[in-house]
Amino acid sequence: ELVRQGEALKRTEQMVDKMEQDLKTSQRHINSIKSVWGGLVNYFKAKPPESKPEQNGTPEYYANSRLKEAMMSSKEQESKYQESHPNLRKLDHSENNFSKGGLVSSVQRDSYPKNQHLRAYHQKIDNNLDEMSSGLSRLKNLALGLQTEIDEQDDMLDRLTKKVETLDVNIKSTDRKVRQL
Repeated sequence: ELVRQGEALKRTEQMVDKMEQDLKTSQRHINSIKSVWGGLVNYFKAKPPESKPEQNGTPEYYANSRLKEAMMSSKEQESKYQESHPNLRKLDHSENNFSKGGLVSSVQRDSYPKNQHLRAYHQKIDNNLDEMSSGLSRLKNLALGLQTEIDEQDDMLDRLTKKVETLDVNIKSTDRKVRQL
């Protein structure tokens, strides 16, 4: 949603820039109509450069790299998360699920209690904590990416606000000049 809003802001900024260019062109025409002298000045004055037409309307909006990386990383981890999430996976209740040593190294095995049931629970708790850590890391990266994107869009909004205010003043001025004609 944030990327979509960024695209909309970019399109809006381009439309405001186009309006500013059109307003300058109309100002030249008003000067030509207003007096012969204005027409002569416009004739000898260099024409403003034409802006290049955008490909398919507007160029692509690119979200910041931090948000892209966080989103891609999150999508990669999503399948692993769904496989291991207790409510999203098929539970296996066998007693020897963790105690066969396949999932735990020999160094870790020594740190667990000797009792098989306690060892299985400790291993299960450790695995759950690892999953929680992974999920929190994923959320942190997404949050940092979102914050960066929000900061960039906030700057874009400030720029757009200044442009719109300037455009509003210029439109009112041009409107007054047209009414005087």
